[in-house]
Amino acid sequence: IYLNREYPYGKFFIWLAFMSAWGCDTGAYFTGVTIGKHKLIPSLSPKKTVEGSIGGVVTAFVISFVYGYIIQRYFSFEGTHVLLLCSLTGIFGSLLSQVGDLAASAIKRYTGIKDYGNLIPGHGGIIDRFDSVLFTAPLVYYVMIFLISGQVS
Repeated sequence: IYLNREYPYGKFFIWLAFMSAWGCDTGAYFTGVTIGKHKLIPSLSPKKTVEGSIGGVVTAFVISFVYGYIIQRYFSFEGTHVLLLCSLTGIFGSLLSQVGDLAASAIKRYTGIKDYGNLIPGHGGIIDRFDSVLFTAPLVYYVMIFLISGQVS
């Protein structure tokens, strides 16, 4: 996360790690509750559905794309493909955030822990808010390296 912040334009793009992770979580939850029928990986996380997973990717993409559109209108990003950077991060960040969430679920199942804490009632603890960010932050960094350095025209 620190490397993201210190990279050129990092103060704008660091937020993509959180938007893609938390946007995916939120979109997956509401989509899964509304239309979810097919279980994703019931042995790890019995409430997660395929429909929720897809809804999470779509939500994260839309949030990241809209964010990119807004910051591109108000700030100058010389040599940077803002919409491409934000779109790729939204899509792939949401996929990786789901991997991070499932990895945390696997750890909890393996150790027999239901929740990592009680700070946020109804959630699995504070680590559940950041397990997916641990996977998306490096992605944002490498997407920035690839797209800000001007390798894509």
